[in-house]
Amino acid sequence: MSLTRPRWCAMKSSVKKNKKRPPIKAFGGDRGKAIAALNFFAEAGLLKRVKRSGWWVAGIENPETVAEHCFRCAVIGYFLAYCEGVDPFKVVTMTLFNDIHEARINDLHKMGHHYIDFRRAEQKAFADQIADLEKKVKGALQAMREDYDRQLSRESIVARDADILECLIQAKEYVDNGYPVARTFFKRAPDCLKTATARKLWRQATSWDSHAWWQNVVKFER
Repeated sequence: MSLTRPRWCAMKSSVKKNKKRPPIKAFGGDRGKAIAALNFFAEAGLLKRVKRSGWWVAGIENPETVAEHCFRCAVIGYFLAYCEGVDPFKVVTMTLFNDIHEARINDLHKMGHHYIDFRRAEQKAFADQIADLEKKVKGALQAMREDYDRQLSRESIVARDADILECLIQAKEYVDNGYPVARTFFKRAPDCLKTATARKLWRQATSWDSHAWWQNVVKFER
């Protein structure tokens, strides 16, 4: 049986055809740049062990990690980007790198933000993280971060909404799993959502059963 490839699935790499973003030539023989990239990847991996500390105040002893949050944030961001008619690549990039600084300064819950200028710490940590990366990569990441922090572009607004909506969905899941104090997060966060899509999704989520999806696909047999 022959399989027809979708039109969007290239038979060969299209990298050479991309005039807007030419490929980097193997670090130009610079071993230091390669090591810097590997170190950056290792920092990203550390986020798989950094816990989201805000949930501790709700009595959740073992909350999700920053990496887990960022993954679903990217999934939500991709969806919101298409619904809002903005560039999904930019949105997903912002959501994936949004919290990478927490590999160095950890995740600080909102009470901590009351006493510490965490925004400045975030910016410094991120600048240090990308300082030794390949010039083009560093420039792209720096521009992306500045765009996100300014919250002026449509993509940055959608990315921030994805971040907030992920937190709200996580709170709803914790409530459904027996942590009623997590409902406290429903009070202020929804007011920070700016896009129509995110607001509509959250309105539906308030009465949504987060366990329904798997109950519909479980199959029991004798």
